[in-house]
Amino acid sequence: MSVVTMQTIDKPASPQSGSGMDRVVVRRGLSRNLKIAIGAIVVIAAAIAFYLLAPAANSQTIAADRITVSTVQKGRFDDFLPLRARVTPLLTVYLDAVEGGRVEKVLVEDGAMVQQGQLLAILSNSDLQLNLLARQSDVSREVNSMRSQELALAQTQIQDERAVIEAQLAVDKARRQYELQKPLMEKGFIPARTFQDSRDEYLSNQRRADALRRGREINQRLQGSQLAQLRASNASLSGSLDIARATLDALNLRAPVTGQLTAFSIQVGQSLSRGERLGQIDSAGRNKIVASVDEFYLGRVEAGQTATVEVGGKTFRAKVAKIYPQVRNGAFEVDLHFLGGEPPALQRGQTLQVRLTLGDPAPALLIPNGAFYNETGGSWVFVVAPDGGSAVKRNVRLGRRNADHIEVLEGLDPGERVITSPYTGFADRDRLDLDS
Repeated sequence: MSVVTMQTIDKPASPQSGSGMDRVVVRRGLSRNLKIAIGAIVVIAAAIAFYLLAPAANSQTIAADRITVSTVQKGRFDDFLPLRARVTPLLTVYLDAVEGGRVEKVLVEDGAMVQQGQLLAILSNSDLQLNLLARQSDVSREVNSMRSQELALAQTQIQDERAVIEAQLAVDKARRQYELQKPLMEKGFIPARTFQDSRDEYLSNQRRADALRRGREINQRLQGSQLAQLRASNASLSGSLDIARATLDALNLRAPVTGQLTAFSIQVGQSLSRGERLGQIDSAGRNKIVASVDEFYLGRVEAGQTATVEVGGKTFRAKVAKIYPQVRNGAFEVDLHFLGGEPPALQRGQTLQVRLTLGDPAPALLIPNGAFYNETGGSWVFVVAPDGGSAVKRNVRLGRRNADHIEVLEGLDPGERVITSPYTGFADRDRLDLDS
């Protein structure tokens, strides 16, 4: 213990200043280097927090209740395609006006059942009638002319035959005279000059007969060719006359096939043009169904594939009979014919639900069919993280699909969850933050 000795000085008392009692207190703070280190740590922590908490440049936050999340699972894939089809007649024959004219009579009404060859209406056309009369006159004149030529050719042929016969008769007479005089001349009973004249006449008649035969053969060939041409021309003229008569007869409208007459609304006194559509005849009691198919299935739909049709609670079978490969508005059409009996009381234009079988059922990895497929084409999907807080884009390979499921070929495992609702508004993002 220190002992301080206090000395008392006898001086007059005077006021003391406070300076004598002040003491300098030295405050000791953080060093400069320590402050710099602390500041750097704070900046780095803030950057890390911003990186972790701030949204990525190619991400987007969406509400979880706006999307549909489905689970990838194993199951059986039924390879079918639901279609909406309309009923149309199996056979439709259009009724057109072969020749124009004025309607004189209408013998049947629209919607009536008609038989093949039945008279439906009668038209009139004065121009066609006058044309037929003129054609008949021309044909008659040409036919008479050809018959005159045929008669002339026949007469010429007869004359040639007659000339040959007369020449042969002269040859026979001269030959007998020559054969009779030859032994007499050898015995000297007749002069040699007389015998020579008989021989010369015989040879001359023989050459003349040969020439006439050759001429007859040439005339026969030429006349035969000419007669064939005349007969062909005659047949052609007769055919043109038949066509003119058939054209006039076409003014009598007849049913080309048996069936139901529809869209037939002509009136008496109406003028019709050539080729004008007058109506159509649909096959009675025989129908087909026409379905529109998405162009995605153009390579998978084939003729002969079977389908089921639901009508009135009953199932009927049908098959693909014809495929129209022309794509219009992203779809093509197919014709299906009923197998066996068709549903009763089908109406033209009636809509039916069809289930077209594309392949046999098979086990597969499946996800529900959703609107996302139209935007991704089945090449990628958004896969939800296990904690459900985010989803990332992943490339996948999807296969067949039906109305309920899509077949997964690569890129997904059973139990994983994917977004199957539309990707509208975030299809260009790589990551989604799901806000619950």
